Amino acid sequence: MAKIFINEKKKQGHINPEIYGHFSEHLGRCIYEGLYVGENSDIPNVNGMRTDVVEALKEMQIPVLRWPGGCFADEYHWKDGIGPKENRKKMINTHWGGVVEDNSFGTHEFFELCEQLGCKTYVNGNVGSGTVQEMSEWVEYITFEGVSPMADLRKQNGHEKPWKIDFFGVGNENWGCGGNMTPEYYANLYRRFQTYVRQYHQDAPIYKVCGGPNVADYHWTEKVLDTCAPTPSRLMNGLSLHYYVHPDGWDEKGSATKFDEKTWFKTMAKALYMEELVTRHGAIMDQYDPEKKIGLIVDEWGDWFDVEPGTNPGFLYQQNTMRDALVAGITLDIFNKHCDRVKMACIAQMVNVLQSVILTEGPKMLKTPTYHVFHMYKYHQDADLVESYIEGLKEVGEDEIRVPSLHESVSVSADGTVNLTLNNLSVTEESEVEVSFAELKPSSVTASILTEKMDAYNTFEEPERVKEVEFTNYEITENGVKFSVPASSVVLLRIR
Repeated sequence: MAKIFINEKKKQGHINPEIYGHFSEHLGRCIYEGLYVGENSDIPNVNGMRTDVVEALKEMQIPVLRWPGGCFADEYHWKDGIGPKENRKKMINTHWGGVVEDNSFGTHEFFELCEQLGCKTYVNGNVGSGTVQEMSEWVEYITFEGVSPMADLRKQNGHEKPWKIDFFGVGNENWGCGGNMTPEYYANLYRRFQTYVRQYHQDAPIYKVCGGPNVADYHWTEKVLDTCAPTPSRLMNGLSLHYYVHPDGWDEKGSATKFDEKTWFKTMAKALYMEELVTRHGAIMDQYDPEKKIGLIVDEWGDWFDVEPGTNPGFLYQQNTMRDALVAGITLDIFNKHCDRVKMACIAQMVNVLQSVILTEGPKMLKTPTYHVFHMYKYHQDADLVESYIEGLKEVGEDEIRVPSLHESVSVSADGTVNLTLNNLSVTEESEVEVSFAELKPSSVTASILTEKMDAYNTFEEPERVKEVEFTNYEITENGVKFSVPASSVVLLRIR
């Protein structure tokens, strides 16, 4: 029996809601058809935004949305996406499928979407092919309330009052698709560009995100921070990190739905690698920012497999199984446990692209297994991380690929409720678990579970094959809770 010890009195940090953020890029059917169908669509919408998708995302409690990219951000010129839609410039989306981008979803539409979702805004600016003036004027257009050319232009386009930019990314993946830059070169550009991301509202400052490393590029992290020394926290509020899970490497991503147990465990091991990335990049950040004023912003993460057969390879449309659900649970647990440094994260991407929480097909919509994990984990948002650890933990796997059988994180909400999320990484063995507390004597438990075969997924013909259901297979004891966790499952317990 595995034993989980929880010291609910020992707080180890505060879990920012933004750790549960999402990413939407002009890529495939993420924006168009997924989020935005236009005001004249037969699909129910409010100001062009799909009603079914918006309502599902609100139920999931989405805290922040990143837009317009991704690689697309560094070829996006924001003035092409404002004004009457019939006059907006058309362009070729050179990164994703070579299709025509008509710019019908632009700045006004993004802020409309975020208002409907009730979430914070994360705008990514163009460093790779843009100018300081262009970026500065975009911030002015969005946020300035007084008399100025850009504020006047916004008003002419139908929005009298300014919006609020909560987070602003100065470029994206500038080590790659955002310009193939060296860290020193990018860092000097960052110093320059961020200067003109003006803070027009001192009571609601923009949180500036500097472009960080790709996976384990620790050299990039060190050189960017060193170039922004002696006090990087004066120039940036966050440093990004991107990491995608593909079990057999970048060139052999494999099917999203057809895989064996060995591939399952490779995927789990790759998901657990996030722990090392956060720790090692965090250690470098500690040298330049020992007070942890700069947040680590993991604004692209998730599974990346081959596209579904018969779909445009540039659209990155993939299905979503219990394997994706476990990757989401493991990753979110890691972010929770490092909430002293990880301040925001955005899964890639929200709808119809990579590890989506929602898939659409015409008027149809379904929630993926990953959606249900985010729905279960929403109770961690704005809660306090508390100490927890597992004794009697077994390893599971095949050959040299071994991973711990269970993975957990624990928080306490403002009302005193203890939130325990637990992942069983085994595909064949259930796990008996006993939970005990430092002082708490449980009087009630509310629980839910997501479990199915490792390759199970939802289809438009069977949209609820994999879904969160009530979990009742537990026993309240004098000092805690006992229960059995089925193989390939994610469990939430809310204990009072």
